[in-house]
Amino acid sequence: MGTVRETTYDLLRSLGMTTVFGNPGSTEEPFLQDFPADFHYVLALQEASAVGIADGYAQATGRPAHVNLHTAPGAGNGMGNLVTAWHNKTPLIVTAGQQTREMLLLEPRLTNRRAAELTQPYVKWAYEPVRAQDIPGALLRAYATAVQPPTGPVFLSLPLDDWAQPADPPPPPRSVATRYAPDPEQLRRFADALAASRAPALVFGAAVDRAGGWPGAVALAERLAAPVWSAPAPERTGFPEDHPHFRGVLPYAIGPLADTLRGHDTVLVVGAPVFRYYPYVPGDYLPDGARLLHVTDDPDEAARAPVGDTLLTDPALGLAALAELLPATDRTPPDARPDPAPPEVTTPLSPEALFAALARHWPADGVLVTETPSNLPALRRQLRITRPASYFTMASGGLGYGLPAAVGVALAERDTGRGRPVVAVIGDGSFHYSVQALWTAARLRLPLVVVVPVNQQYAILKAFAELKETPGVPGLDLPGLDITSVAHGYGCATEVVETPDQLGAALTAGLRADGPSVLPVPITTDLPRIL
Repeated sequence: MGTVRETTYDLLRSLGMTTVFGNPGSTEEPFLQDFPADFHYVLALQEASAVGIADGYAQATGRPAHVNLHTAPGAGNGMGNLVTAWHNKTPLIVTAGQQTREMLLLEPRLTNRRAAELTQPYVKWAYEPVRAQDIPGALLRAYATAVQPPTGPVFLSLPLDDWAQPADPPPPPRSVATRYAPDPEQLRRFADALAASRAPALVFGAAVDRAGGWPGAVALAERLAAPVWSAPAPERTGFPEDHPHFRGVLPYAIGPLADTLRGHDTVLVVGAPVFRYYPYVPGDYLPDGARLLHVTDDPDEAARAPVGDTLLTDPALGLAALAELLPATDRTPPDARPDPAPPEVTTPLSPEALFAALARHWPADGVLVTETPSNLPALRRQLRITRPASYFTMASGGLGYGLPAAVGVALAERDTGRGRPVVAVIGDGSFHYSVQALWTAARLRLPLVVVVPVNQQYAILKAFAELKETPGVPGLDLPGLDITSVAHGYGCATEVVETPDQLGAALTAGLRADGPSVLPVPITTDLPRIL
């Protein structure tokens, strides 16, 4: 019989999890010693970057990723992006070292005092095995928990002296269900309500993309001849934004959202919370006389919805089943929304002009990773996502995710052999939260292009201060940041971009390069509207 370490590595191989993301510490070295040649260790310079890279990799590959952190301080460093992984519903297996069992009673240096509690409530399951021999079984349970709907992160605390202990027989392999179909009776009620609706509206969220549900979403929209909105503040896109039925992204406040849906008597929401609100703007949750139908694979999401009837199912299976049950309609399909007017080109560029240029030079089959809160509405207006698994951002609202996630997505594109070009748009404030991820991208020689709109301020916070009438907030300006020097110091090519044509040339060159490129773009400092 082998050791716990040997048995665990064999289990990771059988699960297809031979890539480990992390930043090693002393409590992890017994696990990492004699690192197997068939495994790949992706080194990040800080744990927040490690979690974000693993998140992007897991989402882009569609498989769980393993991120290894350093006991309590490392888990703490990674916590912000673990919160995002929870809201993104990303299947991550997070392991962290723990001090030697023989000393735990004394709480020596680097003890994780309440290891199973530290990451809660932002994991689906957290555990520290009672016996060394329980580690492989705990890992298999963690995997099964992470991949079942709703998917999400799990956490294991693993004492450093457990790895050399003799192992029990390995847990037998078993399959884990990752999708479930809708209840037939509730499905029929939903289909009947939609068929009888005078003016239905469809709202699709990130889970449609996670489930591979774009074909079903398009089929349902065309069967109903109904307009389609994206759920507010989506972390992924659930519908082709060049489709004539697409209307845009719903506002993420109560009153304005209901106003946008006025005139519709039935609102079908698939794969999104009802709803992801942020600024409090009171009003009715729905227009007068409207009924809401909610399709989700997350029971908690269903339970906390303030209005609506619920159907629990995998979103792709639910969409396909609804489309099959619905009769053809004689409603006139909605007209396609017009393209945005060409923005004026100024010096410096406005956000609209920058993103219009980005859209004009957008690579075929490109993947966008974004974290530029103040400029996001302009970006979404100008650049339309037309293919599945092509848009990634954070569902949590917390900064520091986008840059490392883009590194993980770019690595996934290489490892899967798809080779899709990856472009990140990261605001100059967001850029510095997990800037260390640039070093990982450079060491991996990933052809990632990072476009950085530079307005030298936390513009989204200034806009929120205006909305909430809270003047005089300190710390909202960001003078003296030299993004070019920072990027160069981490090993990236870099060029300040000031014109649309220069952006196109730099984007083309960066996507052909043998490493990451960072493109700071000075933009105007006008504050955006929150809603």
